[in-house]
Amino acid sequence: MEQTANIVSFPGLGWEFEIDRVAFHIGSLPVYWYGILIALGFILAILYVTKRAKEFGVDPDRMLDVVLGGAIGGIVGARAYFVLLRWDYYGQNLDQIFNTRSGGMAIYGGLIGGLLVGLLMCKLRKVKAKPALDLVVGGFFIGQCIGRWGNFINVEAFGGNTGLPWGMSSPTIVSYLTQHEAELEAIGMNIDPNMPVHPTFLYESLWCLLGFVLIAWYTKRRRFDGELTLLYTAWYGAGRAVIEGLRTDSLMVGSFRISQVIAAVSVIAALCIWLALRKKYKDKPLTVTYTALVKEDGRQVPYEFSWLSGETPPTDAEMKAEIERRRAARAAEETAQAEEKAPETEESGGASGVREQREAEADTQAAPEEEQAAPVQEAAADAAEKDGSDAEPKE
Repeated sequence: MEQTANIVSFPGLGWEFEIDRVAFHIGSLPVYWYGILIALGFILAILYVTKRAKEFGVDPDRMLDVVLGGAIGGIVGARAYFVLLRWDYYGQNLDQIFNTRSGGMAIYGGLIGGLLVGLLMCKLRKVKAKPALDLVVGGFFIGQCIGRWGNFINVEAFGGNTGLPWGMSSPTIVSYLTQHEAELEAIGMNIDPNMPVHPTFLYESLWCLLGFVLIAWYTKRRRFDGELTLLYTAWYGAGRAVIEGLRTDSLMVGSFRISQVIAAVSVIAALCIWLALRKKYKDKPLTVTYTALVKEDGRQVPYEFSWLSGETPPTDAEMKAEIERRRAARAAEETAQAEEKAPETEESGGASGVREQREAEADTQAAPEEEQAAPVQEAAADAAEKDGSDAEPKE
């Protein structure tokens, strides 16, 4: 039977915990804390996104479809990224590729997969991509902050030795470091398996929590769509670049920690783009536009509402009242236009009647004249015949 309990201690603080990776069983099926925490982070992220969707000019229902699609892409991407970079193991153990109950998810793979599928869903559901990305980065921070505690329960994602009071230790840590001591020395990490290590899962969780607070605060101060996405990339990348350098389980490509390289490049690129765009939009407040689709006569009719970022968006009741007002105004305008066309039709019809009457009168006057002219023409013809007969020579 698989051992699922771990003992984790913080010697400098005098704390010790016995943690079972299995939360409960459904029949004979174990349900792991790792999955529960990921699900909890996902649910809280969805609540955040749907709650604040309107502030970004995004329809909550359509945004939910985008998030669900992105989540599926994120899970597949996170696992695929991890498996590909550990193919030396998974290539020999194909049956373990889909076994995620004990971990094995890479955050950058999840971000890439979620981004690709999320953008596709934005196109399919007609959601503006840049405001949608600005909205979901707050959800990313929530999910990452909570999800990292799954690493704590699994006793993974820890760093090298430290003498700080919050250094952690565990038999699981000792076993892992002993097995990989030579590999760690090859990348410049001198490890004593029996000494406490950095709880890097905690560092990243706290970094994401602080990032979420800053993003939530800065939301009403943003100047352009896509700004929060750039700030998320820079903030998370900066923290990850430092924290990754402490970890003992980094995914490697040659002698490089791949996540550290991606993080460093992301920070530089995001900051350069942000500084350029921030200067461009420095004196231009961001206008948020929300489009409400209302079904009328079997078709979706768009109604747009706009406000400046930082202002309170209209409530659903206010939008409904405004839509009714616009519909009434449109109906009144259509009625007025119809009434304006009616007199023109009547005038056109009256003029036609006058013309017909005049033509009829003209025909009536012409008929007697023709009748009077007919006898005269007959008499002239008879006279001509008579003259002709008198003029013939006699034999």
